[in-house]
Amino acid sequence: MTVLQLGLTPKAKPVSPRRSALVAALDVGTSKIACLIARLKPRAAQDVLRQRSHTIDIVGFGHTYARGIKGGAVVDLQAAEEALRQAIDLAERSAKLQLESVMVSISAGKPASELMSASVVVNGSTVADHDIARVIGAGSQHSARPSRAVLHSLPIGYTLDGVAGIRDPRGMLGRNFGIDMHVMTADMSVVRNLMYAIESCHLDVASMVASPYAAALSALADDEGDLGAALIDMGAGTTTISVFSGGRFVHGDGFALGGHHVTMDIARGLNARISDAERIKTLYGSVLAGGSDERDMISVPPLNHDDRDAPQYASRAQVVRIVKPRVEEILEMIRDRLAASPFAAEPRGRVVLTGGACQLTGLAELATQILGRPVRIGRPLGIGGLPDEAKGPAFAVATGLLVYPQLAHLEPNEPWSTRHAMTGTGGYFARVGRWLRESF
Repeated sequence: MTVLQLGLTPKAKPVSPRRSALVAALDVGTSKIACLIARLKPRAAQDVLRQRSHTIDIVGFGHTYARGIKGGAVVDLQAAEEALRQAIDLAERSAKLQLESVMVSISAGKPASELMSASVVVNGSTVADHDIARVIGAGSQHSARPSRAVLHSLPIGYTLDGVAGIRDPRGMLGRNFGIDMHVMTADMSVVRNLMYAIESCHLDVASMVASPYAAALSALADDEGDLGAALIDMGAGTTTISVFSGGRFVHGDGFALGGHHVTMDIARGLNARISDAERIKTLYGSVLAGGSDERDMISVPPLNHDDRDAPQYASRAQVVRIVKPRVEEILEMIRDRLAASPFAAEPRGRVVLTGGACQLTGLAELATQILGRPVRIGRPLGIGGLPDEAKGPAFAVATGLLVYPQLAHLEPNEPWSTRHAMTGTGGYFARVGRWLRESF
């Protein structure tokens, strides 16, 4: 199994802006596991989606119901491995190729953010690339915490002799060179078990990306990130948050509440099976009451699986009365988390909702009232060849993972050969050694 050296998760090699690449994404959620394979092709710079250096064309797609996953974390290794294999196999068959590594999303493990600073003395008279590497390395070393795995270490800005807000210090004169970094971490045990489940499928983990960051790479427009925005990814078992300011990812957070809790409330409130409650939520779930809701009746199959029993009936208004309190609870928790984040300093910042749970009727309007900010539903932007079922907000994380290699250069990354030597992933001899250990 991959060893997390200094608590740092694997990081993907940045894709060259002049070369094509084949990449694979694995979104591991509470309700679904999705695997996407895409070809990245270099493109000319343009005004829309400026940070993307490549076009993204989907060549393989597979998704399945998640098993062995609760709140985004592995709770049954065998069941999780079977579900992972199924989703991966579907994607490989549609792409007619076999994967060696995948980029993986993670939403569990009590994600938390920390802002930290580090500084070094410039070796020469001007700041060079090796000085930037040294100061980033110094910041990364300080980011290690017991029992926590570092998901992201992203430079926010540089300082030079006390002057802050420098975006690109290369070639500038100065002596004392500093960096401000945003470090996002998650529980080490959750990260290790997720990686182990994936590696049990004979795949390397090329990179681990926080779900809200990945979703933002897919669904946020450039101007939204520059002006200040928060992306809320509302999944089945977790709700995660990413905050952007000045085009930088400056804060991440999350908690274990999501759409599955709404489903369970419906199942209890209507005395229905969980599968029927999920169907009712999908077809009739709403947080807005209408004038005819008391008269519109919904059939609820009996709980005891006996088709001879007459079905129950519930009104749409009754469903709204069950769904709305839980959604309000989630939105109020989001409001409180945002108030304690750098987003509080962005009074006009927009909120973008993604994830399957954000598709409840009227949720954007209710979120606007509770959060006191403009809210929109986010969907994948600029992804070619995406199947119709994957064009909605539920697949923002999976598609964002395909964007990530184009921005991987923003994070500290040892030389490629060194990184592979540290983590033991990706090399031919490492794969042969793993095969020998598992087979004999």
